[in-house]
Amino acid sequence: MIARLLPHPVLSVVIAVVWSLLLNEISAGGVLLGVALGLLIPWYTARFWPDRVRLKAPLTIAEYVLIVLWDIVVSNVQVAWLILFRRGESLHSRYVTVPLDLKTPEAIVVFAGTITMTPGTVSADISADGRALLVHCLEASDPDEVVATVKSRYERRLKRIFE
Repeated sequence: MIARLLPHPVLSVVIAVVWSLLLNEISAGGVLLGVALGLLIPWYTARFWPDRVRLKAPLTIAEYVLIVLWDIVVSNVQVAWLILFRRGESLHSRYVTVPLDLKTPEAIVVFAGTITMTPGTVSADISADGRALLVHCLEASDPDEVVATVKSRYERRLKRIFE
C-alpha cells in the first residue's frame, strides 16, 4: 500500500528539498508545497519507470556530492581564468566521446548531469546504444585525459552507487 502511494521515496525527498532550496526561504507554505510536489510527481510518473532505483553505498553518495561541489568551484576558477586571460583561438575546444561502463539509465543521467553542471563541459548527446556520451569541453588539449578524469572521478563512484 505504501509503495503505491510513495513509489520512489528518494525522489520524493529530493524534490521536496530542491523545492525548498529554490525558494531561498523557509515557510510553512513553501515546505508544504515542496512535500506535496515530492509526493505527487513520483506518484504520477511511476508508470513511466516501474522499477525502483536502488541506491547503494550511502557513504559513496556523500563522497560523490562533495567531489562534485569541489569540482564545480575549481572549474569556475579555471573557466574564469580561460575567459579573462586566454585568447579564443588558443583554446583547445572540442567534442570528446566518453565510453560508458554505466548500464542503468538513472546512473547515466546523473553522470551526464554532473558533467553539464561542471563549468567548461557540457553533455551533448548519448549514442543510440547508450554506450557512449558526447561531451563538449571548453579546454581539452588531451581528450584521453578528459575521459580518464571523468571516468575516475564520477563514473566509478556512480557505478558503486547505482549498480
